[in-house]
Amino acid sequence: MTDERQSLEDAVTRATAVLAAAGVPSPAVDAQLLAAHLLRVSRGELAAMLFGTSVSPEGYEDLVARRAAREPLQHITGVAYFRHLELAVGKGVFVPRPETESVVQLGIDVLAQMRQERGAEDGLLAVDLGTGSGAIAAALATEVAGCRVYAVELSDDAFPWAQRNLAGTGATLVHGDMRDSLAELDGTVDVVVSNPPYIPAAAIPRDLEVRLHDPHMALYGGGADGMDMPTAAAATAARLLRPGGFFVMEHAQVQAEQMAALLSESGHWSNVRTHLDLTGRDRATSGYRR
Repeated sequence: MTDERQSLEDAVTRATAVLAAAGVPSPAVDAQLLAAHLLRVSRGELAAMLFGTSVSPEGYEDLVARRAAREPLQHITGVAYFRHLELAVGKGVFVPRPETESVVQLGIDVLAQMRQERGAEDGLLAVDLGTGSGAIAAALATEVAGCRVYAVELSDDAFPWAQRNLAGTGATLVHGDMRDSLAELDGTVDVVVSNPPYIPAAAIPRDLEVRLHDPHMALYGGGADGMDMPTAAAATAARLLRPGGFFVMEHAQVQAEQMAALLSESGHWSNVRTHLDLTGRDRATSGYRR
């Protein structure tokens, strides 16, 4: 990859080999996305260029080396895709995952049902606890017309990313602790969605991208079982929601039984259910406020 005269196709082929040797899970896709990022084209446009461009983009080797060192692709390009959104991400903020998209959909579906029952275009109120990049709040605010959305984030590092991503969406962002924030909304909220930190203390993330680059504050839920922050999210949701309001929370597959018990045994929730993600894993638990 040192010959400046090599074709774009050759450069991408060699980059794919470098990334594969480094253990990157999707080397061909990442090699193409890095080239597309430098050339400021879509991946589809890049495919059309591969056979007609004689010179690889300047700086491509450096980006490939960063990815080979397992720096997240999203940190290198500065962009994470979530549902229909392009989110700005980087150091200090958790990169949103595809599995969270299905968790958001559960909240959106309930909001749509509530709107139909009320026969009104506005008046809905939703909250995202532990918003991180702002992904969940931005999706709710932009996909449910007329819904007021509030988002809470404690991390000083993540908060500026959420500010950037929620600008122009109409969502209200609060810099604070989910455990005591938004007291003025107690008993009035229709839907609460949360993807809190939930990894147990002794668990080591398998992927190097997560282990080395995602902030620990966004990963580890507190306590040996990782349940401190999920428990706090459930308590805050119970405080915020009106009777009949809906709460859904993401978690690890191994925590599904524990999450269901947390909601069922608290006495605050009815119709407690576990939901699968697109890979068939237990990914979220929901309930309606009694």
